[in-house]
Amino acid sequence: MIVVTGATGHLGKLVVEGLINQVPVEEIAVVVRDAAKAVRFGELGVEVRVADYSDPATLADAFHAGEKVLLISGSEIGQRVPQHKAVIEAAKAADVALLVYTSVLGGPAADFELAREHQITERYLIDSGIPFVLLRNGWYHENYTEALGQAIANGGLLTSAASGSRVASATRADFAAAAVAVLTTDGHENREYELSGDEAWSFEEYAAEVAKQLGSEFAVNRVPADVHKGILVGAGVPDPIASILVGVEDAISRGLLATQTGDLSRLIGRPTTPITESIALGLKAVQN
Repeated sequence: MIVVTGATGHLGKLVVEGLINQVPVEEIAVVVRDAAKAVRFGELGVEVRVADYSDPATLADAFHAGEKVLLISGSEIGQRVPQHKAVIEAAKAADVALLVYTSVLGGPAADFELAREHQITERYLIDSGIPFVLLRNGWYHENYTEALGQAIANGGLLTSAASGSRVASATRADFAAAAVAVLTTDGHENREYELSGDEAWSFEEYAAEVAKQLGSEFAVNRVPADVHKGILVGAGVPDPIASILVGVEDAISRGLLATQTGDLSRLIGRPTTPITESIALGLKAVQN
């Protein structure tokens, strides 16, 4: 049995859909907090298990011996370490065969705040003795293209990253395909994969492509880090989260999200999706 946690999130849904196309549906289970959100999976024959990262007692029966488990990192920044530890402990108690974790590009070398909880989780997983795989995911195209409507309304892309900074991003679907590959093939135990897109693009190149497809001007609005944080807080982003987001911009300035290893395209057996395709989809969503 292959078990996917966080299966109703953006990434989790794509992983489950990919698995359904690769293995018999009766060999797939999902662990979700809200069963109502997993009705469609249940109707397809996927086993639905209800548990909450924040409630260790609910995780006691979430996994069974010999299963492969995908732990998709939680979305509640500041709460993820105890949540992830609870899942790892439950998986160890159940004697699962493999635990795959979605971490961050760079692993221990990622020195920005967003990476800290991932690093603690990685070490806890390694020390647990469970056979593991670390999928160190880079940045998603969608981090930019899903917000195109707002960016267009604001006159361009807001960033505090340095001029010429590059991002080797890929789509969520690309990263989901990598998880599916690891869960459905052998030989990945105790390995770390640095996952990023085949192309590292600059914000200037991104803006030029948006302008080209949009048929009108689209600028890069570059501001100092403190100004960027102030704008985010003014827009309703909580102060700690705004600091983390601005910290990511600094990491981009230092090239930490531009790393290209080829691991992602090798795992999925094809080139990663070009940013131009995601821009087209983002603009289509705006225009519809």
